[in-house]
Amino acid sequence: MGDISVHLVDRGRVLTDMGYVLDGYTMGSASNRSPDHETAEFVVWNAVVDGPDRTVLWDTGANPEAGDGYWPAPLYEAFEYVDAAEHTLEGDLDSVGYDLGDIDAVVMSHLHLDHAGGLAEFAGTDVPVYVHEEELKFAYYSAKTTEGSIAYLASDFDRDLNWNVVHGGEHTLFDGFRLVHLPGHTPGVLGAHIETPDGDVLVAGDECYVEGNYTDEVPLGPGLLWSERDWFESLQKVKELERRTGGDVLFGHDLERFESFGDGWNA
Repeated sequence: MGDISVHLVDRGRVLTDMGYVLDGYTMGSASNRSPDHETAEFVVWNAVVDGPDRTVLWDTGANPEAGDGYWPAPLYEAFEYVDAAEHTLEGDLDSVGYDLGDIDAVVMSHLHLDHAGGLAEFAGTDVPVYVHEEELKFAYYSAKTTEGSIAYLASDFDRDLNWNVVHGGEHTLFDGFRLVHLPGHTPGVLGAHIETPDGDVLVAGDECYVEGNYTDEVPLGPGLLWSERDWFESLQKVKELERRTGGDVLFGHDLERFESFGDGWNA
């Protein structure tokens, strides 16, 4: 295995009620009929995985016009992307020393609108875009019918993209970089096991929004789970990887966890 580095790319902040992120967080009880709601700040991030012979972008973030009507109003009301306009993919890549022309491949953890909003930058190119089979199916089903999930926008991904479809439970992208299927949040969430000279990195992504989903095994809140049973099984898969490798686990939107890793690994 050659040297691999993982560079974290900060794509801005989302404000939302903790009840969306941790199931039951603000539920009433006999002793507290009307608990206070808590709004917290969450990170949107991408990563650049630099391998021996290719550079891979993990996710593409959201469209910078998310707050200007691009996102559906009900979703923006629930998940307020307060600085979306300040975060273009090109600009944020530049902040960590890369540009769009450096990217040899893209991995989409899933196709929700806070992850797929920069795919337009790769339309009409031969840059391969890796996505799980089940995710691609569900994304089109959701965006093109009145069924499925509101969190998919056809304008994000219904483009001339060089799709590379991932099948099954695992897919080796290159030596030291393995994709892992983690259904639950959506049918086709992809995580990763990345081996760097500074230690292993385990990308849980939106399988776990925050630490509480992982450590306390509290599911995601209403509207953020496609299947709780699949989510729990995927959680155990990530935990087994951590036990086996001692790797750092990177969550989907946990700001404190994200900041604890600095610029990334071997960066």
